Amino acid sequence: MSLKIGDKIPSFTLLNQEGKEVKSAELVGKANLVIYFYPKDDTPGCTKEACSFRDNFEEFTDLGAQVIGISADSPKSHTKFASKYNLPFTLLSDNKNEVRKAFGLKGSLFGLLPGRVTYIVDKGGVVQYIFDSQFNALQHVSTAKEVLKKL
Repeated sequence: MSLKIGDKIPSFTLLNQEGKEVKSAELVGKANLVIYFYPKDDTPGCTKEACSFRDNFEEFTDLGAQVIGISADSPKSHTKFASKYNLPFTLLSDNKNEVRKAFGLKGSLFGLLPGRVTYIVDKGGVVQYIFDSQFNALQHVSTAKEVLKKL
């Protein structure tokens, strides 16, 4: 079952690009969250999206939000990706797609690609907005900023 606006995000623990555990329970309550699921490190659309989040990172911080990217790539892959593009935010490795499934995400393109979905989550861990667009990677960033301005 897919998460809907008004649902609490599921509890999860994943490794970040430094190989350290990140627990959702430790994120909730500190800041609004922009959790974006993306298909794969260092691919054209995902790189555009990540670099757009990077280029707008200060604005997200000013809006009181923490940006988190999640894909099935390994922490080692995330390290290379983050280093190559100077990404200042957390990348989490969901290598078994357990968190993707817990959020109720399905693939796109007949299930061949993991979906590209961004969740705006308030400090209480409640989903305030969901943006699902596989092919418009840059729209995720501008939409997230507009929603955060209203929180």
